[in-house]
Amino acid sequence: MPLSDLEARLQRLGFDRYLAALLLTIVLAALLPARGEFAAGLSQVTYWAVALLFFLYGAKLSLAAIWAGLTNWRLQLAVLAATYLLFPVLTLGMQELAVMVLPVTVAIGFLYIGCLPSTVQSSIAFTSIAEGNVAGAVCAASISNLLGVVLAPVLLALLLHTDGGAIDIQGAMWKIAQQILLPFVLGQLCRPVLSGILNRHKLPVMLVDRGSILLIVYSAFSAGMVQGIWSRLEPLGIAVLVGLCLVLLALVLLAVQQGATLLRLNREDRLAALFCGSTKSLATGLPMASILFPKDQLALIVLPLMLYHLLQLAVLAVYSRRVAGRTA
Repeated sequence: MPLSDLEARLQRLGFDRYLAALLLTIVLAALLPARGEFAAGLSQVTYWAVALLFFLYGAKLSLAAIWAGLTNWRLQLAVLAATYLLFPVLTLGMQELAVMVLPVTVAIGFLYIGCLPSTVQSSIAFTSIAEGNVAGAVCAASISNLLGVVLAPVLLALLLHTDGGAIDIQGAMWKIAQQILLPFVLGQLCRPVLSGILNRHKLPVMLVDRGSILLIVYSAFSAGMVQGIWSRLEPLGIAVLVGLCLVLLALVLLAVQQGATLLRLNREDRLAALFCGSTKSLATGLPMASILFPKDQLALIVLPLMLYHLLQLAVLAVYSRRVAGRTA
């Protein structure tokens, strides 16, 4: 089979070069983890890569488009309710199940999934493939991420408090503001100068986007290898973790579809609500996790998010293409 045909088939199954790069990064961290001075230098590089990423997000994102999308209140309500109400409730239940079999640190990772905003790139891409409301998806995903900078640590603190844990909300918010919000605002200020350039040259933006995520993944999983925490996960535990992520994704997809029907959304808005309301952002989640959690626990905490992210991309890539095929 020619390589191009094999790649096309893998893409139809939701397995593209980005997913392959994520998996290879995890393998690299397992075989050659960052240690000592190299790990310290990698941490600094990752910090500035994330800051650059959110600067570029700010330079690309039009606030005028966000305000225009607010008029479609039923679509925005569906996405925000799924992201910040449905998900926290479901992941609280998943955490209770996970803690029976998995380490507490991994179980906390499910709570963290529930607090995060929607994806931006993938949810918009899936909406476009399925011929849904792309403009509505852009607005919904953008609003979700803007609110997520504030809501995610607050929700996490509330959920952890019910389990006897707590985080420093003020300290976390200040660090998030420095690394994520401030670069985003600076990007907005530079938007009149940079937006045209960024729209014409999308490859550098994509490289920063994907590259920063890969750096964080390598750094987090390297720390896990150095700390020897992977010995705490047995094959049965990994199987349970994958199963819980699949159940979570299935429940969210069913609930969002039912909610969109109750809100009487048209077909295009239902698809936008489905893809924006069922996804969780790795691009926002990993940088925020590195701020909120101790480094020696980071790899296990973000493991459920990593698995959920991979599963959501694979499942929704297949679903979006099938919806587009039925429409055609």
